[in-house]
Amino acid sequence: MNSNKLVVSNKYEALLLCTMATKHDKYTQQQLHNLGERLRSLRKQKGYKNYEKFAYEHDIPRAQYGRYENGEDLRFSSLVKVVSAMGMTMEEFFAEGFE
Repeated sequence: MNSNKLVVSNKYEALLLCTMATKHDKYTQQQLHNLGERLRSLRKQKGYKNYEKFAYEHDIPRAQYGRYENGEDLRFSSLVKVVSAMGMTMEEFFAEGFE
């Protein structure tokens, strides 16, 4: 067994590990991109054409939320707040877009 390999049990855990990474390797960059795309898609499904209006109505700093949709790193507590604003559980959020 190679001790350098990390065993991840599910998609949610994999993304959590990505957000904790200090260096952004290709895998981490791709997962952050996927996160941004998922947020953008869900926002639009909720009827918000403009990310700023969504952020404003859910008490999320607009510029910060815009960075999330662009695939920039974010704190786990911020992700929890955004997912809650989407009206979803973390399990529902990670059910799509992170393969």
